[in-house]
Amino acid sequence: MRDIERPGDAPGLLRVVVLGGYGLIGTSVMARLSDAGFAVTGIGRSGLQARRSSVRAEWEIFDIATMSVEGWRISLDGVDAVVNASGALQGGARDDLKGIHETALERIGEALQGTDTLFVQISAAGVSDTASTEFFRSKARGESALRALGQKMVILRPTLVLAPGAYGGTALLRAAAAIPFVLPRVMPNSTMRCVLIDDLAQAVVDAAEGRIPRGAEVDVTGAGAESLPDLLQRIRRWLGIPPAWIRLPVPSLAMRGLGALGDLAGYLGWRSPLRSTAIHVLRDGITADPNALEHAGGTPCRDLDAIFQALPATLQERWFARAYLLFPLAVLTLSVFWIASGVLGLIGFAAAHDILTSRGWPGQQAGLAVVAGAFIDIALGTLVLWRPKLRKAVLGMIAVSLAYVVGGSVVAPDLWLDPLGPFVKVLPGMFLALFVLAFSDER
Repeated sequence: MRDIERPGDAPGLLRVVVLGGYGLIGTSVMARLSDAGFAVTGIGRSGLQARRSSVRAEWEIFDIATMSVEGWRISLDGVDAVVNASGALQGGARDDLKGIHETALERIGEALQGTDTLFVQISAAGVSDTASTEFFRSKARGESALRALGQKMVILRPTLVLAPGAYGGTALLRAAAAIPFVLPRVMPNSTMRCVLIDDLAQAVVDAAEGRIPRGAEVDVTGAGAESLPDLLQRIRRWLGIPPAWIRLPVPSLAMRGLGALGDLAGYLGWRSPLRSTAIHVLRDGITADPNALEHAGGTPCRDLDAIFQALPATLQERWFARAYLLFPLAVLTLSVFWIASGVLGLIGFAAAHDILTSRGWPGQQAGLAVVAGAFIDIALGTLVLWRPKLRKAVLGMIAVSLAYVVGGSVVAPDLWLDPLGPFVKVLPGMFLALFVLAFSDER
């Protein structure tokens, strides 16, 4: 079932639909199209994220990976252009790579047959049928389906997109560049090219307005290329963080291990930017022709110096970069703490039971309370690792902690003075849970 929010069509304006409209790229594309005078509708699968988007636009809420051909015909009826800013780095519990990159484009292509609607595909530099990652290969197969539209499509292939906001790989680069005292030296032979999000959004406008001819397939990137370590160093300077004391080499084996952990996190619903696909992409490098866009009639992209000049780094960038790697560590710490608390409660059943019975609890009730508390702790410690249930698990931890402190203060107030501090230790755990809750948003 589709949830459609349409405040009203603007008469006389060219209508553009943007798939993935509240994403990192989609948000900027929708804003630039709106500024250029288009009537813009965004499509995404989260109504909450759509409402949070800074772009004032119409929205259609559904999952593009599962929409039928007939559904697309209805949704795209009367549309002048479709811009695809959606995508997924790797399949996982929440993302269907084939559905997003291939099935959706095949069905949209079929739905647009017989119309004059322009399709602008925001792809990625390096896409090919023989690429080293399924991310690139699946995008290539989707683009093959688009080519059936003939001269009614434009394919834009950006390199690494730098933006005021941070998500995925760009967030990870900021975090790696902000590690205290240390700058990772990873994949020194990898070459990186970058593009400013505003320049990519302008390329979409150029395509929609016809300056980039239909049928064109164009690289979108700025001039200049950097090795990955040099790019990290430039990002560190941009953030205003003092130079690193140590340049720490990161062996390829360590990177593969991190990629495996990232893949595991993907099956638990986390969109980790450090999955095996990202590592392959970084290893292969991100290159493109910096002159291709201008030769095709588009607006030239800025080079890396101009990109950083256009993106002023403030306190919020430094806070985000430093907190980004702390967040998964905080989640893991919470999980270990709560699971260990439950296991130790079962192991030390007799001691915990005696604490309650010595204060007047009937033996059976005391036993049930100890066992139930232990299993609740283990369940919450496990549930917090499942990304879709993170907020509920953290709220549960805070509620249980409050109940433990308040109830314990009534039953055994003397434990506040216990040298081992069983009540005092609960307070840091509560504040750690509040930290995770505060940083639990993905976008």
